Amino acid sequence: MLVFTTILFLAIGLAMDAFAVSLGIGTCCQVPSLRGKLRLTAHFGIFQAGMTALGWIVGETVVNYVKDYDHWVAAILLGYVGFNLIRSGLSADGKAFEEDPSTGKTMVMLSIATSIDAFAVGLSIVMMQIPVLASVVAIGVVAFLLSMVGISAGARLGKTFGKKMEVVGGIILVLIGIRVLFTHLFG
Repeated sequence: MLVFTTILFLAIGLAMDAFAVSLGIGTCCQVPSLRGKLRLTAHFGIFQAGMTALGWIVGETVVNYVKDYDHWVAAILLGYVGFNLIRSGLSADGKAFEEDPSTGKTMVMLSIATSIDAFAVGLSIVMMQIPVLASVVAIGVVAFLLSMVGISAGARLGKTFGKKMEVVGGIILVLIGIRVLFTHLFG
């Protein structure tokens, strides 16, 4: 039971970035179809699971090469998305993304930004002595589910409160990016 609880809390903690990004995207209503929402949230889940598995596979060999700049990549990507949401929320007719965020390079960029921390968790799974396969699957499923909740809740909030929610969502993403930097630089 303790192992299951550990995996669940680990999965929820990792999915919070994907949830926040999904919430922000939902507020700007730029993913028009259910198919697009499923595609985006599935990518968040797949990238979370995949980065966890990749971290476990490569182990200590790669961590020394990426640990010096992984937090910068995550912070820059989250900041970029956050500032786009803020800009869109403050303009009368602006869009947060030039293209539908559930397609192309924007979707990949968002998926990478929300899953970089999963790579580090993958490195530590062996040390925590929890089952790798169960962890990877749980992390992917929880990220997908929380992303769906985030994009749906964001759409409702966006309809209710309008463009103000884009600003709030953007501020949250910028703060998450800052938290990532502080955690890695001073933690």
